[in-house]
Amino acid sequence: MREINVSAITDVVERLCIEANTHLPGDVKCAIETCRGCEDSSFAQSVLDKIIENYQIADSENVPICQDTGMACVFLEIGQDVHLVGGDLREAVDEGVRRGYDKGYLRKSVVGDPVRRGNTGDNTPAMLYTEIVPGENVKITVGPKGFGSENMSAIRMFKPSAGLQGIKDFILETVETAGPNPCPPMVIGVGIGGTFDKAALLAKKAIMRPLDTHHPDPFYAELEKEMLEKVNALGIGPQGFGGKTTAIGLNIETLPTHIAGMPCAININCHVTRHKTEVL
Repeated sequence: MREINVSAITDVVERLCIEANTHLPGDVKCAIETCRGCEDSSFAQSVLDKIIENYQIADSENVPICQDTGMACVFLEIGQDVHLVGGDLREAVDEGVRRGYDKGYLRKSVVGDPVRRGNTGDNTPAMLYTEIVPGENVKITVGPKGFGSENMSAIRMFKPSAGLQGIKDFILETVETAGPNPCPPMVIGVGIGGTFDKAALLAKKAIMRPLDTHHPDPFYAELEKEMLEKVNALGIGPQGFGGKTTAIGLNIETLPTHIAGMPCAININCHVTRHKTEVL
């Protein structure tokens, strides 16, 4: 049994909050730059040039890529042979977020009550997801999530009779309804299966999967490719001004489900798809 003090988790979360908000992942940069080379419209090219310049400035000056520095979504994969000591895990994660958003001069965007509002002043609490896995390590992923894109997400509890076409239509309907609101080019995460809540979590995890990877099942890998092409054929384009680049990636994650259902969730993210991971 390996002991890990929760203070180490605090330190990592603090660091990842800052790094995720200032340095876009390499796969996202590569996808944006590839799409820039494919655009015919001078206006779309200009918008993508500004997006590229923006993340280059963020890299060189260590400043946030976007003014919406997001709600901190923290994913912990905890090895079953790990014993966490030294305090409460949730408090340790929140302290890391608190420090990161303070030291990184990141916008505090969390309200303490969904209806009555009231900013908490430190971007806590984090949205914490834990999973027990084999081993003696703790894998920590921080994915700040802005809400211009989050608000465009959707879930639908299909009957099995809706079939594959129902899922395809739902993806296109969701993206078309979103239009320019999520600051395209988007990254689209699709979760299929499980239960109501699990489908949404699958979609959230899908947007954090590297854009240069595909679903291990060839059926879903082909569906990812097909739907990305159809989304881009909508012509919404960068920042909604038209063009070939409405999305730079579409990832699908799946789970088994009940015989009576076919849940499908779609999590929309903007081109600033931020996430950083570290293993203790």
